[in-house]
Amino acid sequence: MYSSDKKKEIFKNYGKSISDTGSPQVQVALFTYRINYLNNHLKKNKKDFNTERSLIKLVGKRKKLLKYIEKNDINNYKNIIKNLKLRK
Repeated sequence: MYSSDKKKEIFKNYGKSISDTGSPQVQVALFTYRINYLNNHLKKNKKDFNTERSLIKLVGKRKKLLKYIEKNDINNYKNIIKNLKLRK
């Protein structure tokens, strides 16, 4: 699911450095990548209810992190939303 190259690319694009793995922006980007992957999986496997449950949990975690980012830095929040294409 996650290749090390893809993770490094996400860290570089959304973090302060390649080793920045804990900032909320990076976590939201990783969650979004994983959510998209699980969403595609569920389109093929409609009866995979465990994956569906984990997808719902991930969406909740991402939502909480986005609220935190919005509360602390609104400009950063707007950039993340625009870059990840979360809202229309």
